[in-house]
Amino acid sequence: MTDQTMSSASPAIVKPKLSRDDWVMRAFILVIGLWLVVTLVMPLYVMLSKSVQNKDGFFIGLSNYIEYFSTPALFYSINNSFFIAFLSTAISISLASVFAFILSRSTIPGKSVFKNIALLPLLAPSLLPGISFVYLFGRQGVLKGLIGDYSIYGPIGIVMGEVFYTFPHALMILIAAFSIADARLYEAASTLRTNRIRTFFTVTLPGIKYGLISAIFVVFTLVITDFGIPKVIGGQYNVLATDIYKQVIGQQNFEMGAVVSVVLLIPAILAFAVDRFVQRKQVAMLTARAVPYEPKPHAIFNRFFFLYCCIISVMIIGTIGMAGYASFVTFWPYNLELSLNNYDFDVMDGGGWGSFYNSLEMAAYTAVIGTSVIFTGAYMVEKAKGFGIVRGIIQFLCMIPMAVPGMVLGLAYIFFFNHPDNPLGFIYGTMPILVIVTIAHFYTVSHLTSMTALKQMDPEFETVSASLKVPFFRTFLKVTVPVCLPAILDISIYLFVNAMTTVSAVIFLYSSDTALASIAALNMDDAGDVAPAAAMCMVIVATSASVRVVHALLSKGISAKTQKWRTR
Repeated sequence: MTDQTMSSASPAIVKPKLSRDDWVMRAFILVIGLWLVVTLVMPLYVMLSKSVQNKDGFFIGLSNYIEYFSTPALFYSINNSFFIAFLSTAISISLASVFAFILSRSTIPGKSVFKNIALLPLLAPSLLPGISFVYLFGRQGVLKGLIGDYSIYGPIGIVMGEVFYTFPHALMILIAAFSIADARLYEAASTLRTNRIRTFFTVTLPGIKYGLISAIFVVFTLVITDFGIPKVIGGQYNVLATDIYKQVIGQQNFEMGAVVSVVLLIPAILAFAVDRFVQRKQVAMLTARAVPYEPKPHAIFNRFFFLYCCIISVMIIGTIGMAGYASFVTFWPYNLELSLNNYDFDVMDGGGWGSFYNSLEMAAYTAVIGTSVIFTGAYMVEKAKGFGIVRGIIQFLCMIPMAVPGMVLGLAYIFFFNHPDNPLGFIYGTMPILVIVTIAHFYTVSHLTSMTALKQMDPEFETVSASLKVPFFRTFLKVTVPVCLPAILDISIYLFVNAMTTVSAVIFLYSSDTALASIAALNMDDAGDVAPAAAMCMVIVATSASVRVVHALLSKGISAKTQKWRTR
């Protein structure tokens, strides 16, 4: 038999035929990809284009950038932003590292109480610490003597506010890092009579280094992109985020606003890229043979640890409590009689109680629609067969929002959705655009949470369903959703709380009919109504806390019914 005959007799490689479910899942993937392109890629592209155009829309190259860097007042904002970011990050990480170590590696009583207190700033808009510090350390503050002749309006106030704002973000990451430890390493160090300091630098620090680096870059990004605190307490100390606001709102200079946005975008992207690179380098610190670390009681250290946690907790409660107290004072500091006058928002500038109801509506829509879109998209990307290039591109697009500051995204939405040639322009200034920008802004964390939950499920579920001719959507609703329900609920509460507290992403996009509570607080503070602004912030805190409690009770009840398979 000739070679030609043998080759013709050999079976041809036949690609498996795609089923109807495969085509439907690919269609869903394309829809999710289109969503990301319209809500993220195109607005950012239009913003980048705007930065190299003049007011008439003609391309002028780098002229806007040359003008920006030639203006000393604008250029100094870069130095100010980096100074604030570096200093705030150093302080926040230092404080959170000790706090996380105590919660994970000590036997002090009340650790759960201390942890819940430390996470309270997550429930408040970033405006709150700025307003509170005005009442504490301002010209008529109750503790103004503690900072001497220095002014709280400027770098001191901004750094204090940013530390308060970023502390819980760093704490959550560091607690996760400290919680993973192999007791055998510490037993070996003890057997070799290694002192505690050397054990910390040779065992503890290497074990948490990736979490520590990740926390550093997360806090750095949050600080350098934050708008609320510098706006309230920054005074004449300009940073990049407030420059964008002044260029767009104050001077209507959209081209220069786009330039500042690009300048702000660069350090955020670099920090995110380094963080992702470091996370890829991380290896498993806990093997199958590892022994869980159990902290041993130490009387002297426990006293110091307990005192440290009490001091941090008092600072957090005191900051929130000061804003709460000021919101009930009739007229600070001349009439300290308590009343509800400051809660009569309808007689204040900013949007009245209607702004609060708008925030509730926006947060509810964001939680429901955002959770549905993000979890469904993650499921399609994770479980679909083939289509590897498209799935990879979508996975990359899902990571971009983490590196895009809220103000940059909001300004990009102005350029894109307010363009006269955009058929979607009708949603500009409406509730849908606020929901869309909020979902886009907080997409990455929700997507990663979904992917983590989905990766824990065995792919055999889909294989068995396909062999039994069960449609994928039935498996998705009957198996995947119930199993991943805790993660789904976590995503929904994450989106809801962030929608209630966000300022930067929506500052350019609201209208008189869609003013939000956080924006109302900012406008009232601008108008000199500081106490009503504090009152609105406290309403947001109370709402977020209430929803958190309902979420915890709901999660416990649902988990008892749907997660019994997790227990023996």
